[in-house]
Amino acid sequence: MGSAASRPATGPQPKPSIESRQRPVLVDLGSRAEAEKAMIAKARAVAKIAAEHAADVDAKARFPQEAFEALRAQRLLGIMIPAAHGGEQASLATIAEIGSILAQGCSSTGMIYAMHQIKLSSLVVHCGADPWHGTFMARIAAEQLLLASATTEGGGVGGDLRSSVCGVMRDGDDFTLEKEGCLISYGAQADAILITARRTPEAPPSDQVMAVLTRDQYRLERSAVWDTMGMRGTCSDNFTFAGRAPAQQIIPTPFAEIAAQSMLAHAHLLWAGVWYGIAAEAVARAESFVRGEARKRPGTTPPSALRLAELLARLQQFKALVVAGLDRYERARGDADELSSMGFVVAMNSIKIAASQSVGEIVSQAFLICGIQGYRNDSPSSLARLMRDALSAPIMINNDRILGNTSNLLAVYKHDSSLSR
Repeated sequence: MGSAASRPATGPQPKPSIESRQRPVLVDLGSRAEAEKAMIAKARAVAKIAAEHAADVDAKARFPQEAFEALRAQRLLGIMIPAAHGGEQASLATIAEIGSILAQGCSSTGMIYAMHQIKLSSLVVHCGADPWHGTFMARIAAEQLLLASATTEGGGVGGDLRSSVCGVMRDGDDFTLEKEGCLISYGAQADAILITARRTPEAPPSDQVMAVLTRDQYRLERSAVWDTMGMRGTCSDNFTFAGRAPAQQIIPTPFAEIAAQSMLAHAHLLWAGVWYGIAAEAVARAESFVRGEARKRPGTTPPSALRLAELLARLQQFKALVVAGLDRYERARGDADELSSMGFVVAMNSIKIAASQSVGEIVSQAFLICGIQGYRNDSPSSLARLMRDALSAPIMINNDRILGNTSNLLAVYKHDSSLSR
């Protein structure tokens, strides 16, 4: 599908390389490092605001408005966008760090930030040379727009992102799209939605495209309200989506390529960063509890200190997992063959599985240290909200689904046991 009105609407098109689509801009590495440090410092200030409202966000299952007003004021929503389109061109490691910092203040804030950046990655990686999407990225950077995702669907598809029931309907230079039962986190608060559908209504379920529609181009009708255990501030409800927009807003790259070359790594790594932030906050509360116990009995080491030492080692393992995954992505970035390779997919899937399991285990261990003070909702050492938020991790794209996909790959892929990859 073409990226401008002059392109044919259907038929295969030659695709530029990932490198050309991203339009790399040479920048001074020292200046970039300082700029990214400044972004992280801004995120810490926002995290304090998020933390102040986290309990109310959780209790009322409401959008963390205060935190996102601060993120917009600090201009942190568009930092992934290349400099050529007016963004800061921040590294994925910096964005993951910001997500982690925000999650330490409010898990929902961190997760929404991660989901926004995952959607943004589809534009950054695949649309750098596309006129409409390039202009839209510049608008995101200038106006600090918030992006949401509509990749799930009713009609038996559920959470299978790589299959659609609905299809794009052509109407002259425009297209229309209706999608029922799609789960859209913070859909009512988003400024634009990236939505998937079949290329045409007659196309196979897996022949999908992704399109960008802005708030004025679609209508959302809430079809189900979710009263969730944790991550309540993400406001994840079911909607019926109906929209109309110019056909040039359909991303030229097939969704299968987007999913493999950008969404997979960005989702698993940025989610892992958020889960690490939850785990780090749980460990921080356990540390504070142990220090408080030590002050009560000067000259003695609290029994819980031994468990804390074990917990810190586990948190370090978690950190190493995420850092190694980010490094693996940086080495593969720009290489479409490597990003689509079985080895890379297995590595990213394994990071998601390990990270989603680790966060719950670490918060559980912190419970053993804090005891009843961790169990109480009204204690400074309370871990209740963190535990509820952590329990969402294994079911965000269910671990069993990912393990099933990985097991299929392992039938033909031989695991590389070296330390260099």
